[in-house]
Amino acid sequence: MKGTRGRFGNIKRFWKTVCLFCLLALVCAGCGGSEKAEGLPSVRIGVSLYRGDDTFINNIRGELEKRAKAYEQETGVKVHLDIQDAKGSQNTQNNQVERFISLGCDVVCINMVDRTNVSIIIDKAMAAGVPVVFFNRQPVEEDMNRWDQLYYIGVDPKESAVLQGSIVADLYEENPEQVDRNGDGVVSYVLLEGESSHQDSVIRTEWSVQTLKDSGVPVEKLTGGIANWERSQASALMEQWLKEYPGRIELVISNNDDMALGAIDAIERAGVSGISLVGIDGTVPGNEAVEQGTLLGTVASDKEEYAGVMMDIAIARARGEELPEDLVLEEGKYYWVSQEIVMKKEK
Repeated sequence: MKGTRGRFGNIKRFWKTVCLFCLLALVCAGCGGSEKAEGLPSVRIGVSLYRGDDTFINNIRGELEKRAKAYEQETGVKVHLDIQDAKGSQNTQNNQVERFISLGCDVVCINMVDRTNVSIIIDKAMAAGVPVVFFNRQPVEEDMNRWDQLYYIGVDPKESAVLQGSIVADLYEENPEQVDRNGDGVVSYVLLEGESSHQDSVIRTEWSVQTLKDSGVPVEKLTGGIANWERSQASALMEQWLKEYPGRIELVISNNDDMALGAIDAIERAGVSGISLVGIDGTVPGNEAVEQGTLLGTVASDKEEYAGVMMDIAIARARGEELPEDLVLEEGKYYWVSQEIVMKKEK
């Protein structure tokens, strides 16, 4: 009897072991997802946005999601995009990056809240060996030089401003009366600026006006103000300026499209006409305003190129591969997205 119980005990233990292995296999299949079960490769990319309600950033986000899906279809590599909104808080963004790293993200893409305060993020990424692709809000040079796995993708702000200024300069050369509405020989303008700490805002402000002067356009600044890239803030400023300078504002130079659209809102509420406005970014609403004739022109960056380069760098770094041969980076880490002027199409 004792020997029989021993044999039955061994059989029971054997089947328990078999059942345990089956259960573990089911659990692992559920956690890993179908791509793991089929043996397909995958990469995980954490993306932190400085503010998810920014129109330009939302355009980039949409293109990034499209590019990730296209890459999956082209290569069979599953791309997990974990996109988070920092809502203008640097502490929140720091925590998001820490979470990305703890979850095992292969690379992180960061649209900085505060471009001058990136040391914590770089420290965490370097310690974990996770490459970082910064975009749109450029860290200072000293921070970018700390590690060879730091990259930046953005537009050349001076080029943006020069192109913006040339929209007005070309129109003035062709038809001065269309810009100098009151015919006094001077184009009186107001200037809507982005954040004071943002490098693009500072450079766009300087070079848009300088381009007008270099092109021989006689200009006079009436006033200017910081609207932090936001449509509502720009609308409030423009409403105030229309009251302070009745009939004198001929041109609105805006650091981005959203603020230009805010100025248009105020102009339409006031029932004023004859003011020319120019923006930068080439957002979907901005381009629509150009076609409607309420925005004279804007400077558009190539959103598909923007997202494509981000994805190329992120996936190459995530998989430990060389960057594509045709991807040329300035100083091995900077990529400047191409831009073009957008004006109303001739019918």
